[in-house]
Amino acid sequence: MDINLELYKVFYYVATSLSFSEASRQLFISQSAVSQSIKTLEKKLNHTLFIRSTKKVLLTPEGELLLQHVKPALQMLVEGESLLSGDNMLKGQLRIGASDTICRYYLISYLQQFHQAFPDVRIKVTNSTSIGCVELLEKGQVDLIVCNFPNSRLGNHIQIRVLKEFQDIFVGNPEYFPLNDVPREMNTLLEYPILMLSGKSTTSEYLHQAFASQGLNLLPEVELNSNDLLMDLARIGLGIAFIPDYMLSPDDSLKPIPLACGLSPRQLVIVHHDNQPLSQAAERFLEIL
Repeated sequence: MDINLELYKVFYYVATSLSFSEASRQLFISQSAVSQSIKTLEKKLNHTLFIRSTKKVLLTPEGELLLQHVKPALQMLVEGESLLSGDNMLKGQLRIGASDTICRYYLISYLQQFHQAFPDVRIKVTNSTSIGCVELLEKGQVDLIVCNFPNSRLGNHIQIRVLKEFQDIFVGNPEYFPLNDVPREMNTLLEYPILMLSGKSTTSEYLHQAFASQGLNLLPEVELNSNDLLMDLARIGLGIAFIPDYMLSPDDSLKPIPLACGLSPRQLVIVHHDNQPLSQAAERFLEIL
């Protein structure tokens, strides 16, 4: 079948961004040209590749299947061009999905190292919860994700590597709550307003399960999408916050609340599909981590 490679290139940018306007911006062509290219490709393949609506663009099953083949093919072409250029400099794009907490408190230093080593690689970080990051990976919108584990959304055909083990803790401001070093039972924590991440997060799933395992019903006072904001609210005395221990510095006004029965630790993991070839940029980043 004689299909212009440029059509596959346009398809790749629309499929990975799920946006005709974003693909237009990245390709430096008009949005109408992007739309016409997709229509031409769909006609030649005799398959609808995208579900279009006024609010969003989604891949059809046929589009998802095509992306699995187009993505590694285009990446190999880019890498081949880089090798032939003679400068031996890694180029291309590194696409990572991670939460704002993981980005700020863990990934930043590694992204800095990678950027210094490979300045010609474009780094795209997509922010989402650990659950949302799995969806980004499944849709092919990112090459790698760094997320919390356990993660109920992680399925088959993936490679997982543990990067760091951490402990979740409750913290509060002693100026507002009579905190001390005496370990507390979980049920006594319900006496305080609990500040935690929203229900669409692995942290929320984990904490609700921890309370349920002791026959307790957790009813948080505040649910937000930002751990940093939870800490800000805890500092002004609105409640006790549930956060990963690596966020708390020794000089913070917030202090950890010891538990009589400690919570089981969790891990930060890096995840990618085992049935999709990684770009050279993604492979080099895995080596740095």
